[in-house]
Amino acid sequence: MNNGATHFQRGASFTSTLVGLIVAGIFFAVGFKLFGPYWDHATINSIVSKVSEDPDELSKSVREIRRDFDKKFLINQVSLPEKDSLQVRLEEGVLYFDLVYEVRVPMFYNVDALVKFEEHYEAVKP
Repeated sequence: MNNGATHFQRGASFTSTLVGLIVAGIFFAVGFKLFGPYWDHATINSIVSKVSEDPDELSKSVREIRRDFDKKFLINQVSLPEKDSLQVRLEEGVLYFDLVYEVRVPMFYNVDALVKFEEHYEAVKP
């Protein structure tokens, strides 16, 4: 029952499907490579925020707090890129925790992604 009108097939061509798969693959690869630094930062961020809210931890000296951070990072299998990425300082009865660091993630060939993290906490020393 063809009344003179031509019917065309509708849908994605092979080329457009292939381009879509390539783009999706690139996004998946980038997301997969960036997942690690973001997951580590979430763990580090959780540790620092819990310490900044714990009165027992806050009553310790800055040196003991720093040592406890190192133990908790070791237990959770995370590490900071540099030792001074986490600054703990006491000024006028207030403890300041400054977490500032960058992670360079190699992406493809000579292309790297630089992920920057910056968190600041403060707590009153009991």
